Amino acid sequence: MSFPLLTATAALPAIGAIATAAMPAGRRAAAKWLALLVSLGTLALAAIVAVRFEPGGDRYQLTESHAWIKDFGVRYELGVDGIGVALIALTAVLIPFVILAGWHDADPFEVSDSDSVAGQSKRWRPTQGFFALILSVEAMVILSFEATDVFLFYILFEAMLIPMYFLIGGFGDRAHTGTEENAAAQRSYAAVKFLLYNLVGGLIMLAAVIGLYVVAGNFSLTEIAEARAAGTLDMATNTERLLFLGFFFAFAVKAPLWPLHTWLPNAMGEATAPVAVLITAVVDKVGTFAMLRFCLGLFPEASKWATPAILVLALISIVYGALLAVGQRDIKRLVAYASISHFGFIIMGIFAMTSQGQSGATLYMVNHGISTAALMLVAGFLISRRGSRLIADYGGVQKVAPVLAGTFLIGALATLSLPGLAPFVSEFLVLVGTFARYPVIGIIATFGIVLAALYTLVLYQRTMTGPVKEEVRTLPDLRLRELVVVTPLIALLIFLGVYPKPLTEIVNPAVEHTMSDVQQTDPKPEVEAAK
Repeated sequence: MSFPLLTATAALPAIGAIATAAMPAGRRAAAKWLALLVSLGTLALAAIVAVRFEPGGDRYQLTESHAWIKDFGVRYELGVDGIGVALIALTAVLIPFVILAGWHDADPFEVSDSDSVAGQSKRWRPTQGFFALILSVEAMVILSFEATDVFLFYILFEAMLIPMYFLIGGFGDRAHTGTEENAAAQRSYAAVKFLLYNLVGGLIMLAAVIGLYVVAGNFSLTEIAEARAAGTLDMATNTERLLFLGFFFAFAVKAPLWPLHTWLPNAMGEATAPVAVLITAVVDKVGTFAMLRFCLGLFPEASKWATPAILVLALISIVYGALLAVGQRDIKRLVAYASISHFGFIIMGIFAMTSQGQSGATLYMVNHGISTAALMLVAGFLISRRGSRLIADYGGVQKVAPVLAGTFLIGALATLSLPGLAPFVSEFLVLVGTFARYPVIGIIATFGIVLAALYTLVLYQRTMTGPVKEEVRTLPDLRLRELVVVTPLIALLIFLGVYPKPLTEIVNPAVEHTMSDVQQTDPKPEVEAAK
């Protein structure tokens, strides 16, 4: 038996999470280092997966298949295509930076307490639990990108909500107005809202998963695809459409797509900056990935039937998210609404049903993850220094902390998809692919680019330029640990912006398979015949 590389890539952070949680209470520093080393080990395994993957080979590679629940036809079945490899690499790259950026986020801290004689009390937070929860999320996200059994994917899709709930509700941002009790109530509200929205989506998906089993007789993605190709899978049109809607609804909540997006600004606003990155750059990608793998792969005819409505929803997400980002006064909520706009581009690219659109959407998942991580983590470093998330509380930061301001600017420019930075390539491909089949949608979507320039540049202007506010005069510049977090992310943004070939070579064959699933070819440009 060959070495189960995919299982090992997901098992290492899972075992690391257990080991980190089991560390004695007094070994906070050791728990942090253990979590960091485990995340680096996972990155090494993900790199091996990427090296061993052959873009021109079989659709699903490094496969594993073992019986799990025989009576119901459930198998522990894994395999990766180019899209899965790219997103596993993204997850493995970001988690070490999330851990480093959140190095002190679970440390004990002093808060005002009217019941305390001294007027201050120390609040203890389980450091080991914080880093164990991050590793557990990594394990489940990686395994979800590998799962080719629908029931296994569903279990992971729902299970990752539990650690995220505790990360949002139990380890919230300390930069808040009002008392610690009010802040705890806001964190609890955001965590419950996140959980309820995603649980409702998951329950609807569960009904669709059961319906799929009734129709297909198994949960294997590959077996269902083979039966469909052979003409032995009899799925009525209305049945396929209902099952598609059940899956798509859950993925649209996770993505998040308008009007199912409202949990994201609350969750990102109340979470710490590293956890906010975990939400939007890692966990939410499971939703858009699943649209490609499961919605288009299992229900090709229903996907084409629903495309016009989904494109309209994606277009609303692009414009609506950008407009709300323009009006935000909270830095983290601004990034959250910007992400809603960017997810609209990703979903638009997926359902444009062109190879350029789907390649661009996959690249956008990766590039959005890197750019959002860079911007949000630098914003988190800024917020931790000043103790406020409000844009109005800043001004002139570039004069007192030029390195922080410079890295913030690069992250902001990547967010607006400046040419030369990674998101530009993906956004350009999405717009080209959409315009080729749906020109009106493509034209209107470009308005989101204009709004992106507005909210990012205004954010930079109000926080970094102008007179130096008294409260920011003593802000320190980025420290060594923070530079170690930000510098590689910026290097990746520049590298993939000028040389995206390593990603496109892995992704494009998988996109061709997806286009074949839905029986679509790229529209030919209409050129007037020469006389």
